[in-house]
Amino acid sequence: MLTILGFVMIATFLVLIMTKKMSPIAALVLIPALFCVLVGQGAKLGDYVIEGVGELAPTAAMLMFAIVYFGVMIDVGLFDPIVRGILRFCRADPMRIVVGTALLAAIVSLDGDGSTTFMITVSAMYPLYKRLKMSLVVLTGVAATANGVMNTLPWGGPTARAATALKVDATDIFVPMIPALAVGLLAVFVLAYVLGLRERKRLGTLTLDEVLEPVNETLTEPVTETVLVEAGGGTTGGTGKGAGRTRTGGGAGDAAGAGPSLGKVSGAEEQEPADDDDFKGLDPNRSTLRPRLYWFNAGLTLALLTAMIMQIMPIPVLFLLGAALALTVNFPSMTDQRARIAAHADNVLNVSGMVFAAAVFTGVLTGTGMVEHMADWLVGAVPEGMGPQMGLVTGLLSLPLTYFMSNDGFYFGVLPVLAEAGAAHGVSPLEVARASIVGQPLHMSSPLVPAVYVLVGMAKVEFGDHTKFTVKWAVLTSLVVLAAAILFGTI
Repeated sequence: MLTILGFVMIATFLVLIMTKKMSPIAALVLIPALFCVLVGQGAKLGDYVIEGVGELAPTAAMLMFAIVYFGVMIDVGLFDPIVRGILRFCRADPMRIVVGTALLAAIVSLDGDGSTTFMITVSAMYPLYKRLKMSLVVLTGVAATANGVMNTLPWGGPTARAATALKVDATDIFVPMIPALAVGLLAVFVLAYVLGLRERKRLGTLTLDEVLEPVNETLTEPVTETVLVEAGGGTTGGTGKGAGRTRTGGGAGDAAGAGPSLGKVSGAEEQEPADDDDFKGLDPNRSTLRPRLYWFNAGLTLALLTAMIMQIMPIPVLFLLGAALALTVNFPSMTDQRARIAAHADNVLNVSGMVFAAAVFTGVLTGTGMVEHMADWLVGAVPEGMGPQMGLVTGLLSLPLTYFMSNDGFYFGVLPVLAEAGAAHGVSPLEVARASIVGQPLHMSSPLVPAVYVLVGMAKVEFGDHTKFTVKWAVLTSLVVLAAAILFGTI
């Protein structure tokens, strides 16, 4: 009976959040509370929740202060020179532009927020793609896949969810996976190089002066995110004027209309020679910039990441200290500090609230014994020869499951069952947790990920075109990560 109720509880949770009948936080709390009553253990619900909250508090603290820290680093301009450097490297060579897209998306993904990554990447790269008539699905596909690999950072979401669901340390999941994830990121750069060569062959190479020539279109100001999500840019062919030649471009990526402005590229009337300042990518006049503190912020970030990898202190403590120091040095005024915290409060509340709500779900699933009963059933369903390979099984299952369901559904609903099944065959929960994150390159193009709509909306790409182009490359990248993890002995 507990087996059936366990699967019904998970199915109910998945259906409600996938159909958007309930928010993940509400579903994580109310559904398990209801089923706890149904199995006759409602009186113990409080004990399950309190125990779960105590275990998950370090994970919630890590996410809260990591979001604040990297949000402040973007605010003060830590990534601005990186954006400008990548754009200088790109020039007007399609191959360099695509590789630069992958590099920029990977670097900005350090903040752990997909929406921020896509907004910065598209704002910086879209004008180059537009002026050269490059395929915009290449932009969205490469950015989403690179972000998917980097999304496995402990503060990015999936690793923290896996740690939360299995009650293990996020560091123990992530650090051993670094070599395999590095191979996955290298695969993304190789993919970007190949796609860039294909674009170069199709379009040729121009100079920045030629790219800045006025075109027969009116570039508009960026619209709000809500409008972007609803406005799917159509795909049309077009002609672009090159150095004394006419070049015809067409295909799925050539979208009509305009996108986010970038320096003087956004003005059709501008005809001045190009210089590096025309390609800033981020607002160079925002009031939060702290250019005099750039090297302090860069050194602090490097020290923080080094300390995390070397496990000098627990990650929550490192980010707590880092966020406090970054705020104090960059914004000495209490008013400015409150403003910066308020600017990132939405992300902090959503993520930390999700973690604490998960304490109810995992507490009930474990405390009532449903996980054990479901695991027993699953162990019986897995062929005897595959039991010891539960890490591989989990890695393969993570591709379709994280694509067709949300991370919340997979990590809080399915992963605990897989971990229990693996434990029966001697496979450690850490190995199963590591395997569970290999599907993230594909997950970041899932229709259940809100950030992907920001990506395709700002790039004016139809979601269907993005899916058809990206899925095959994302699956390949995920399989490369899985193979590398097996080769390195991590899984």
